[in-house]
Amino acid sequence: MRLAKSGTGQDILVGVDDRWLPLREIDGYEGLTRIGDLIADRRFGDLEARARQRAARSEGPAPGPGPDLSGAATIADGDAGIWGAGLNYRRHSDDLETAQPGSGPGSYLRPASCLIGNGGTIRLPARSRRVTAEAELGLVVGARCKDVPRDEWRSVIAGVTAVLDMTAEDAIRENPRYIPWAKGFDTFCSIGPALVTLDEFPGDGLDAIRISTVRNGEVVAAATPRDMKYDLGFLVEYFTAGRTLAPGTVLCTGTPGAVPISPGDTVRAVVEGVGTLTHPVG
Repeated sequence: MRLAKSGTGQDILVGVDDRWLPLREIDGYEGLTRIGDLIADRRFGDLEARARQRAARSEGPAPGPGPDLSGAATIADGDAGIWGAGLNYRRHSDDLETAQPGSGPGSYLRPASCLIGNGGTIRLPARSRRVTAEAELGLVVGARCKDVPRDEWRSVIAGVTAVLDMTAEDAIRENPRYIPWAKGFDTFCSIGPALVTLDEFPGDGLDAIRISTVRNGEVVAAATPRDMKYDLGFLVEYFTAGRTLAPGTVLCTGTPGAVPISPGDTVRAVVEGVGTLTHPVG
């Protein structure tokens, strides 16, 4: 099952098979407009079956593969939290000419004000001379949780999504302590355009998906979660250690590689089987 948000952000869309339905058309879900509230709802496990029943009652031929998500709103609720793991891939560590951390990934918490919807223009801040874009896999927390053991990580994750993360890299190179400042500019994070529920990737099904950073049609860097230094279970354990995460929190799991961006570029985050984010740079 897939979840997305309309371009206005007011409607949640539910995708099953070849149909997408507004959540408000499914009995009992009319008032929900936040992804975090939906995935935390006790009825969420029945949503796919309810959506299929609603689709079966629809008149007329089945629609195409779904709505155009090129202008979809971000799936992140923002206030639930957006955590990021830094230097989790060797290639990105090489980008910054530094060693990978030894006891856990670099980490940061970013503000909701940096979020943009799919297709939105990335605005380069005057305070930075080198901004990079980074494709990532995002994990979306589905239950309020704390101190989750590594081997139980799937029990608290509702699904996965694509992330395009921007960084004022010149600030990071000057001093790694500046990472929250370097990540927090307006338009510096895109999350979506859809959430794909974890049941679509049983067992180790996520391990082989390809995550690619693409600039102007050229794949600059690509890797799979198998290439992470700290795997998905470790990241969930790490970010829930001693802190409570709310449903809808997004854990950005690191990038296979960053690319500098300039006005006039088009940059994409492509996560195989999950989604593609595409953004012009202004």
